[in-house]
Amino acid sequence: MAIELPDELIRLQTASDGAWAVVREAPSDEAYATWRDRAAEVQAAVTAYAAEIGEPRNKVEAALKTAVRHPAPPAEA
Repeated sequence: MAIELPDELIRLQTASDGAWAVVREAPSDEAYATWRDRAAEVQAAVTAYAAEIGEPRNKVEAALKTAVRHPAPPAEA
């Protein structure tokens, strides 16, 4: 069964990935701090959501990263 991910988790992971892109483009203490903060927010949200739906945290995290980094193409109507 596929894990249904709330929009908030998608938003948080997207923000974290965006912050990491900034670190890669222009590393600085501020960029790293922002990325660490975003990553911590994702981890806390994933942990809470996994507990809420009764799934292992690592399964939720993997589904989230796949959904954000490798989205499925839109279904044809």
